[in-house]
Amino acid sequence: MNMQQQLIAFNTIVRKEVRRFTRIWVQTLLPPAITMTLYFVIFGHLIGSRIGQIHGFDYITFVVPGLVMMAVINNAFANVVSSFYSAKFTKSIEELQVSPTPNSIILWGYVMGGVLRGLGVGIIVTALSLVFTHLSIAHVGVTLTVVVLTSVLFSIAGLINAVYANSFDDISVVPTFILTPLTYFGGVFYSIDMLSNTWQWVSVFNPILYMVNVFRFGILGVSDVPVGPSLFGIGLLTLALYIYCWYLLEKSGKLRG
Repeated sequence: MNMQQQLIAFNTIVRKEVRRFTRIWVQTLLPPAITMTLYFVIFGHLIGSRIGQIHGFDYITFVVPGLVMMAVINNAFANVVSSFYSAKFTKSIEELQVSPTPNSIILWGYVMGGVLRGLGVGIIVTALSLVFTHLSIAHVGVTLTVVVLTSVLFSIAGLINAVYANSFDDISVVPTFILTPLTYFGGVFYSIDMLSNTWQWVSVFNPILYMVNVFRFGILGVSDVPVGPSLFGIGLLTLALYIYCWYLLEKSGKLRG
């Protein structure tokens, strides 16, 4: 395929993915908006008023970046894992692979769909947060870089999960037993300075801690981790997952029943 044909293939996959989650917006875009609104009400006003300030910010202001990032992570991952496994289950992914479309185009098409859903939900949650608190972006470049990198990373992770999944039940294993615990222990609702030395040491092995804190630095200007090395590490992890995912598609054994 020449460059123009590859671009047409990429655009086709992306349009299909966007139409997929916007057509059922009641299931894909509305639930996270409702869930995050409940978080704002419960943690922001009911509990946050008793906690006070963290790093000089009201509690609700402090947790908003973490909640936005949590929404981005969950939705980017969920979009790709469900969509790609459905294509795998119906064997349509095999038809796509035997076409002249390069696996890299297939990969990026699905990943871009996850990125757009993740960022879309992130924008919705951010807009809702403005009802409860005031936000101003301290570092625009850092904010955009980390949210895009994170959405790409977890979109790729969702595709890897879909490749290995053998049933629809399997696509919920990683979100339930890995993604959710890592997110809740990733500094969304607290600063790691509030933890004991042992739990602070354990937390440094949680990659989501760095994503949440770098994003918080971009919004509020405060972080529990070094921003530069954290961004580099997120980028390196994203590259490693991309290479592994591309290898899985090239090998393609897991996609054939």
